[in-house]
Amino acid sequence: MTYYAQASNLGWSAVEQVNNVGNGVIRQIFYAKYINWVVAFPSLALAMGLISGVSWTTIVCNIAISWIWVISYLVAAFTPSSYKWGFFAFGTFSLLILAMSTINESREAAALLGIQRDYMVLSGWLNLLWLLYPIAFGLTDGGNRIGVTGSFIFFGVLDILTVPVLSFAVLFFARNWDYLKLSIAFSDARPSRESESEIKEAPRASSDIASTV
Repeated sequence: MTYYAQASNLGWSAVEQVNNVGNGVIRQIFYAKYINWVVAFPSLALAMGLISGVSWTTIVCNIAISWIWVISYLVAAFTPSSYKWGFFAFGTFSLLILAMSTINESREAAALLGIQRDYMVLSGWLNLLWLLYPIAFGLTDGGNRIGVTGSFIFFGVLDILTVPVLSFAVLFFARNWDYLKLSIAFSDARPSRESESEIKEAPRASSDIASTV
């Protein structure tokens, strides 16, 4: 939906830029992509937290930090003065906190569950891409060094590698995970294959007991 809106030339505002020679330079700032990140980045933080087995307190904190990161960048993009870099600094600092949490603390929790290798591959890939977003922002909505079309391509590639590719990677590694051990077997309340087999193998009541009942 985000890229449909951008391709339809919707979801943007005109913002004056300050890092250019001369005055009155206007840039299209597409706030639609920030709305996408407000949903996508906390979802990724939630997924990493559920996989690693960290506490819900850590997961909620990581979700909140990801919101601070995205909102800080949004405010920076719409600030028509050099003060934008202050908001950029707040957002980037939040990103570094999020990276330390999803790499260090979560790695220790994942090691206790026996999936440290898989988790490090996933979190390493995610954080490598996340660290490219400040560079992309500084060249596009922040510094206006790359045009709007180039911004679409830059962020588009990052978004695809971050969300869809990481999602398929999780599905690939999840084939060997024990969901009960990871405490993410959310469908336990519904009949599982194990419970169905137990029902089939359970001895049936005799005819005498059945008739008595």
